[in-house]
Amino acid sequence: MGAGFSGMGLGIRLRQRGHTDFVILDQAADVGGTWWMNRYPGCACDVQSHLYSLSFAPKSDWTRHFGPRAEIQSYLSDCVDRFDLGRHLRLNTRVDQACWDAEKKRWLITDQDGIVRCAKFLVTAIGGLSRPNTPAIDGLDSFSGTVFHSQQWPDKLDLRDQRVAVIGSGASAIQFVPQIQPDVARLDLYQRTPQWILPKPDRPISPRRRDLFRRFPFVRRLFRFGLFLTLESRLPAFTRYPFLSAFHRRQARAYLRTHINDPALRNKLTPNYEMGCKRVLMSNDFYPSVCQPNVKVITDGITRITPDSIIDDHGRSRQVDTIILATGFKATSPVPVGMIRGRNGRDLANAWKDGPRAYKGTTVHGFPNLFMLLGPNTALGHNSVLLMIESQINYVLDALAWCQRTGRDTLEVTDRAEKNWNQELHKRLGRTVWNRGSCASWYRHPLSGRNTTLWPRFTFVFRYLCRRFDPAAYDTR
Repeated sequence: MGAGFSGMGLGIRLRQRGHTDFVILDQAADVGGTWWMNRYPGCACDVQSHLYSLSFAPKSDWTRHFGPRAEIQSYLSDCVDRFDLGRHLRLNTRVDQACWDAEKKRWLITDQDGIVRCAKFLVTAIGGLSRPNTPAIDGLDSFSGTVFHSQQWPDKLDLRDQRVAVIGSGASAIQFVPQIQPDVARLDLYQRTPQWILPKPDRPISPRRRDLFRRFPFVRRLFRFGLFLTLESRLPAFTRYPFLSAFHRRQARAYLRTHINDPALRNKLTPNYEMGCKRVLMSNDFYPSVCQPNVKVITDGITRITPDSIIDDHGRSRQVDTIILATGFKATSPVPVGMIRGRNGRDLANAWKDGPRAYKGTTVHGFPNLFMLLGPNTALGHNSVLLMIESQINYVLDALAWCQRTGRDTLEVTDRAEKNWNQELHKRLGRTVWNRGSCASWYRHPLSGRNTTLWPRFTFVFRYLCRRFDPAAYDTR
């Protein structure tokens, strides 16, 4: 389930190992996952291109150090032909429900057309950033103008001379606000929390260097390894030694002072929490755009929305023509209620009511023969998440090979193994900057406060822990 990096990566590895009896389902019209769905202006990655690509499906001709959305999606689309995945893809296919049939020892997957597919193993590769988070603002449904979430950006949207309100100032907003600011009549940016923002060291990759990477793959691999080491070295500042982020804190503050001369605006944009508590962002054009005369950064909360206006906590009303919701995703509630039902009809969303949890971010007690890619606590705050995905793919492939060797039909992680894994995991997370203080972020579940998103150790540790399937942690039959 899912044709983004996780689903496509597993498909490629299955093909490379000679497996052909699998399908990849996705509700979208093409592959790419989040890189197909998110089409807002300026959408790009904040991890370097040569590290934000699959090691077993290398690309030598990235045009920029940080890939734009279209190029990343094109890379995954090219992988379809390169690894003969077309025969396995079922696009425009939304999974409505997947249920475990204990008698048949199979998963029954029902799509939007009522077609039921039967599978011995089910892999969810839907990711944590797939379900848009729509804020519960009084009157939002009554707005008579255009309103949409940034993930659902209309293809032919014309914002020229419009009065636009952007609700949210996170990772999406800092990318599209500079793109639309020159065209709109007025832009109201409603900001709940200022962000730590660093300049983005992005630039084109010269044709000469691209040719070098193509002709000498070891040079490209060496370059990728250098990027890996650089990003991996950031982890201690987030986990145990926050003083190590002092340089980047100074850099961010200096960057803010350089571009924002107005003291009042600068104060609004200055974070008052530890760097890294929320996702650290990178942008070269956000600050220059928000200090333009047609932009107003509003830090007052929103009380309600009328058919033509937004009213803040002080009762002030501002008329708008278009509202853009840059309010993120349901990262801590990635699976809808009723979508996945395991043993004895157990609903995964209900099992995760206080936040997602899994064993190695990959398997869940009560859900036999179910694997997750980019499951709970496999996202990263310091490096490329594709490193985690590849580790999980290796683990899943080894589990499948073990079942094939031993003739076992089912495997289900034990409750004890899952609890022990999460107990140790959250003990480590408790010492990190992501869990300290009252800083609210999408990493933490809103009810339990648990960080259900991030991995608190080096990526090579996770790779080691997933190097082979461990049947002792499972009930197998």
